[in-house]
Amino acid sequence: QESLVESGGGLVQAGGSLKLSCEAATSIFRGNPMGWYRQAPGGSRAIIARITRAGAETSVDSVQVRFTISRDHAKNMVYLHLNSLTPEYTAVYFCNSSRGPYHYWGQGTQVTVSS
Repeated sequence: QESLVESGGGLVQAGGSLKLSCEAATSIFRGNPMGWYRQAPGGSRAIIARITRAGAETSVDSVQVRFTISRDHAKNMVYLHLNSLTPEYTAVYFCNSSRGPYHYWGQGTQVTVSS
């Protein structure tokens, strides 16, 4: 079954850090680029960072300083480290796997940053 399960969200104070995790089914992990997106209240879903199978990372310039993506092939896991958070980053964070025209999504994990 093709599934993605995110975890690690929660409430954090401004300036704090979180580590989000995404466990992926083998069929949509190996060989696929993986990514993290966020969707703020009332907003659209937007990409934060992406990592290829080989480990090449790309991230949105505006958040590059604060987010680090990584993947563990042995565990079928993708991680997103969030640092120096501010309340504007309160959002639901989604894990994504893509293969050609196909996209797979998890249910999301809520991150709330208090001021």
